[in-house]
Amino acid sequence: MGLFSRGKNGGMMNVIRCDEEEYIVWKWRPEGQDVNSTSRENSIRYGSSLRVKDGEMAVFVYKQKGGQTQDFIMGPYDDTIKTANFPVLSSIVGMAFGGESPFQAEVYFINLQSNNQLRFGVPFFDVFDPRLPDHGVPMAVRGTMTFNITDYLNFIKLNRLVDFNQDQFMKQIKDALTKYVKGVVLNVPREMGIPVVQMETQILNINAKIEAFLKPRIEGDFGVNLKAFDIGALEIDKDSPYYKELRHLTAENTGKTMDAQTDTNIKNLQDTQQINAANMEETLRIQREEMQRAQRLQTETNFMGAFGMEQQAEILKTGAQSLGQMGNMGGGGGGTNPAGMMTGMMVGGSLGQQMAGMMQNMGQHMQNAMNTPPPVPNVQYYISFNGAQAGPFTIPKLTEMVQSGQMTAQTYVWKQGMANWELAGNVQELAALFTTPGNTPPPPPPPNI
Repeated sequence: MGLFSRGKNGGMMNVIRCDEEEYIVWKWRPEGQDVNSTSRENSIRYGSSLRVKDGEMAVFVYKQKGGQTQDFIMGPYDDTIKTANFPVLSSIVGMAFGGESPFQAEVYFINLQSNNQLRFGVPFFDVFDPRLPDHGVPMAVRGTMTFNITDYLNFIKLNRLVDFNQDQFMKQIKDALTKYVKGVVLNVPREMGIPVVQMETQILNINAKIEAFLKPRIEGDFGVNLKAFDIGALEIDKDSPYYKELRHLTAENTGKTMDAQTDTNIKNLQDTQQINAANMEETLRIQREEMQRAQRLQTETNFMGAFGMEQQAEILKTGAQSLGQMGNMGGGGGGTNPAGMMTGMMVGGSLGQQMAGMMQNMGQHMQNAMNTPPPVPNVQYYISFNGAQAGPFTIPKLTEMVQSGQMTAQTYVWKQGMANWELAGNVQELAALFTTPGNTPPPPPPPNI
């Protein structure tokens, strides 16, 4: 079927479609009909063919006494104009004409799929740094904005479809874009705390701020969806005398800040070293006192054993003297008393056994005291993890750290008395922690039968 064909009652039948490749809004007209040429421009036969591609929408606008009404046909659609698909039209075209009467409607195709890209450039304008509020530095902004139409009802509400001019529409968006971008960039130094001379290095953060500001305004003003906003360049007039003055001021302040930070870091390091030295001194003092206390307790224990032996010897001596007197017990004439002698022998034997047992026990006690080694010194090391000091740790704790892989022979260590930090594998006292046990011998051969 061509663009026109004969209806059964002789009327002209239309094929309504859009063959444009790039468009936002396009108005359909019958072939050979120019804009505002005749009333037939908007005269359409009921039952004509309508073709709407995927990603398009056809809008039929009817002018009535009470205002305009619309039928919206979303693509894909390829069929004749029927009452079921055109609820507004069905109330306009009476069945008295058998569905063949022409009706007046403007047909617009809206592109809902294409991404429309708009390039923009904001010419040089003065941006002011809060440090020198009277010294404007010229800056220009260039980039692109990408948008499409998603809310077609809002788009139609905000934009005039009749005689829609795409170039004029894009110019309106560009003018608004220039105004909004300029307004945001002017406030960046104050609101974001970015010096003017460093704004080029913060282009991504500035881009995000502008996009967040633009999106609700572009959508509210023009009914289009802002898909992407990209700043291509922030151009600063680096030949401006105010730019050079700001650059010198920024470099001077940066140098002062770095010097102050360096002094602070050195002071913190010195304070940390002093605290660690004080902690180490206190730890060593406590260890010395504990060792002295242990040695003193050992000496007192040995002394108490010797003192006990002296007391037991004195008791035995007294018992022996008493034993010598027992022989005279009951012998008034000065002769020997057999009963007394027997008693003395019994008591002497008992004391002898007691003395022998006591001497054996005391000797064993002294031997044990002599064989008891002094307490093991509590040696502690500091270790370095990624440049940070940790510890102090005892040898058993270091052993656990080696077994868990937290510490290796390449870990730096230090203890009181060492001149510098040293690799743990080079410290004789710690080298044994990193040795690998020898091979386990195989099981013994079976016995000969």
